[in-house]
Amino acid sequence: MKITLVLLVVFFWAWCPGDAKHVPCPFPEELWCSSKEIATVCQASCRNIPEKKSSAVQISLYYESLCPGCREFFVSQLYPTWLMLGDVINITLVPYGNAEERNTSSGKWEFTCQHGESECLGNMIETCIMYYLKDASAYANVIYCMESSVDVLKSAPLCLQIYSKDITWDKVQSCVNGDLGNQLMHQNALMTDALSPQHEYVPWILVNGKHTDDLQKQAQIALFNLVCKLYTGEKPDPCQAV
Repeated sequence: MKITLVLLVVFFWAWCPGDAKHVPCPFPEELWCSSKEIATVCQASCRNIPEKKSSAVQISLYYESLCPGCREFFVSQLYPTWLMLGDVINITLVPYGNAEERNTSSGKWEFTCQHGESECLGNMIETCIMYYLKDASAYANVIYCMESSVDVLKSAPLCLQIYSKDITWDKVQSCVNGDLGNQLMHQNALMTDALSPQHEYVPWILVNGKHTDDLQKQAQIALFNLVCKLYTGEKPDPCQAV
């Protein structure tokens, strides 16, 4: 299974969003309807898709859009695990990290990001995309497409075009430049500030609502194995080899 995940990551890294408007599916046809996540990636029309289990493992990622370590974790661990175990894992993404905010005289929030203004923009774009698409099965592919690209910001419009027919880039930009995006990012700041223990670095990973040094280490080394180990229901087929 480790080999499968490595091959999957290599496949996605090898594809550049600027090269094509249709992403080739990395899974055999018999798996296209095995989960909502894979069906979305393969752009397959499926009648019956397994429901997500109520005992699904919750993974929360507090990150920054241009943080190299955050991008590596999302691309090499979180996204492949989510694709393979989509019915037993829930993911929450909170782009903010080590940013800071202050309330200006106009009543709007002003943000300062660790990797500069471009990162603040990337955080805001991803936040607005998640707001409109609501469910991880809709937005995770867009975020992955951006984070695995050479240029996170420049890839955003095409990534949205490829993976979502429900919202336009103009709508995302309106959110980014308006009061909605400002308030959404403020909510990310509040969520990050409310972490207990408080985050000390990014990526900061919560597993079933908890953060410990051991869980962080396990997640960054082999998230797939960790999710399989923690899932208390009947183990899905991909976990049988763990």
